[in-house]
Amino acid sequence: MKKCFALLLAFAMLAVTLPAFAEEAGVSGKEAIEYALNLANNPDQEWTYSVDADAWTLSVVTAVTNPVIKDEEGVSVCVPGAYVTGIDTDGDGEADVTAKTASDAVKGSLVIDYEATVTSTNGQTYTAATAPCILNTGAAGYGNSSNTAAAATYAAEGYINVACGNRGKQDSYTNGAGETVYTGDAPSCLVDQKAATRFVKYNILLGNLPGSVDYWVSTGGSGGGAHAAMFAATSNNPDFYDYQIAVGAVGVYKLADGSYCTTVNINGEEVALSDGAWGCVAYSAITSLYEADMALAMEYTLNTGFSYNTDFQQALAAVLSQEYMDYINGQNLTVEEAAVGFDLDGDGELGSTVALTIEYDAEKYADTNGFGGSYLDLYLAEMTENLQWYVDNLAYAEGWTWFNAEGEALSDEEVAAMTDADRAQAFIEGRYDKGSSGRGGHGGMGGPGGGFPGGKGGPGGMGGHGGEMGGFPEGEAPADMGGMPSGDAAANGGEADARSFDNADVAANSAGDEMDVGTPDAGTTQAVGASANSNNYADYDDMLAAYEADIAELQAGDAYGNNIVDLYNPLNYIGAQGTENPTWMRIVCGAVEGDIAMFNSLNMQIAALNAGIDATIEWQWDGGHVPGEVLGNSLALWVDCMYGQYVDGAAAVTKSGTAAQTANGTAESPSGTDLSGWVTLDSDGRVSFSLADGMAYRTSGASKAVPGFDVIDYGQEDYVFGDGDTDARHWSAWVLKALQENREALESLFNGLIS
Repeated sequence: MKKCFALLLAFAMLAVTLPAFAEEAGVSGKEAIEYALNLANNPDQEWTYSVDADAWTLSVVTAVTNPVIKDEEGVSVCVPGAYVTGIDTDGDGEADVTAKTASDAVKGSLVIDYEATVTSTNGQTYTAATAPCILNTGAAGYGNSSNTAAAATYAAEGYINVACGNRGKQDSYTNGAGETVYTGDAPSCLVDQKAATRFVKYNILLGNLPGSVDYWVSTGGSGGGAHAAMFAATSNNPDFYDYQIAVGAVGVYKLADGSYCTTVNINGEEVALSDGAWGCVAYSAITSLYEADMALAMEYTLNTGFSYNTDFQQALAAVLSQEYMDYINGQNLTVEEAAVGFDLDGDGELGSTVALTIEYDAEKYADTNGFGGSYLDLYLAEMTENLQWYVDNLAYAEGWTWFNAEGEALSDEEVAAMTDADRAQAFIEGRYDKGSSGRGGHGGMGGPGGGFPGGKGGPGGMGGHGGEMGGFPEGEAPADMGGMPSGDAAANGGEADARSFDNADVAANSAGDEMDVGTPDAGTTQAVGASANSNNYADYDDMLAAYEADIAELQAGDAYGNNIVDLYNPLNYIGAQGTENPTWMRIVCGAVEGDIAMFNSLNMQIAALNAGIDATIEWQWDGGHVPGEVLGNSLALWVDCMYGQYVDGAAAVTKSGTAAQTANGTAESPSGTDLSGWVTLDSDGRVSFSLADGMAYRTSGASKAVPGFDVIDYGQEDYVFGDGDTDARHWSAWVLKALQENREALESLFNGLIS
């Protein structure tokens, strides 16, 4: 590998477009790409200093040498001021402009102080050589993200914040023949994020940027959460090399013999360069799409009282649920009880490895439409434990209003006197209002059908589909994926909430936005959720033909022979040969969100645990899509804890204690959800409930997307599985199988032919 620079490189296949300064250097091939993407050689790099944040931010620079859409293939970083002596404007290696003298943007190179330290708010200490890098994965709704300056969000924590653009669904360009070519298809979003990572890591190795190439953390929300998870799951896997080579990423080259070189020249020595992650914090990761329809169908089916919009949807959901059972049972899944912390076999110990299966018995599991088994036992255990976590952490609540059994607000003295047991009981009975501090999240929850066990209404404060994005209070939202930390909305003067889907990123590198549904040229049924199952197809035959043609094309492979749906399935890569597994993953979802099934994050956790990855899933109680961090948790706390756990010599970091609330909030009436009719709170403060009741709660808010038709997010993600001519195709082989094998039962229900 170290000698790959001496081999004949097959760059003749690529039309590499180098910056003028690289062309003038008279270099070619691998050397040319590395010269062009070396920040020290870029006369246009510009740095801006923020006095308030004590941070330097790099102007957007293009991360590759052959961009397809230059405005979406750039990168910016924000670095803590402590790591920077100043800016070298004349190339002599000395700081000519310092934080004290900086006023406007300055062209030049960083002068890095490798002796300086930053201690995070949680007590972890970093240097310019050890600082974690936080990669903000955009792609909200699997859409594009324009290049944007990195925010100063993590400067006080000692982290390097990385913002990159990416191509996304429905992106197109005009080729030399004047033809429109779609270029936002999978895996372009992920490829652009990987290319940006290679760029930053390369410049860290060169000494142009501070930070550690070893402690790389991907994070984002919604479609960005999907890409954060996929980025970590596919770490440095060769399946993505050809796509990176095509855009001219640094540190990945194809050799004449068809093999790959993944080293860069650092001061005369070839050094391995990886696009992999050390960790991941993904908020509402909408992945894997491969299994998403049947997984979501199973969740609806487990609620015997769910009310579907059409008879066809209900019938298709039942069929897809059977397919999901067969799919899970065919995976031969197992889990170690000690890894998940649950006694799944009931022997009173955590020493067993348990086979995870779903079984069907109409009588035994009548309250969940016939489905049960150890896989669903694990699901219920995770759901219960997440409510338990919420109840156990209520002392961290800030600004809540607590009420007595008569609905009267407690006095400040009564709130100060509340015990943990008092808060737990009040929460279970819905005697609270979270105010601004407990809300937040993305989009609305609620919608048609379902309902809570015992006929109770949905959680207060939840709207229907298409509602405005929930506002995050100061410090509550993970600033990398939505909402803004105080003072950091736009690190260099941007607007805090200038959100637009002509420009799908946000000034502060958000990745958790609500994406409007477009009108693709092909491949979606549209009208999902309406009384008609489709406005696009006159009859079942037309629809089936479209599915068959689209999926046949996908299975035939793209220009590199890959099925792009398979490329976007993280379960294909976690623990697989060729993947550099991350050390840890954390996936945070709202327990009643409608954009993805909880089974998806559960499956990722199972795969990760079995691959030796420290994997945690959090299903935030009452949380919607892209929930904010609550009750004392934060991304920075998690990163610092993982750093302390896995890095030799680092400080052990744990969640700090808190003084319980002493002053009551100002709400006039409770808005909490009364869970007492179906959740049991015992004398030890432990909660319990049945799977049937849990699923009635779960699906009451999960009606944004209903089962069938590749309908996650009303078809939004379908657009990423297009080709050069069209921007969308039907992609789910499981839905096609259901339509083909159950034609007799489904055809007569399609588009309300009968009721």
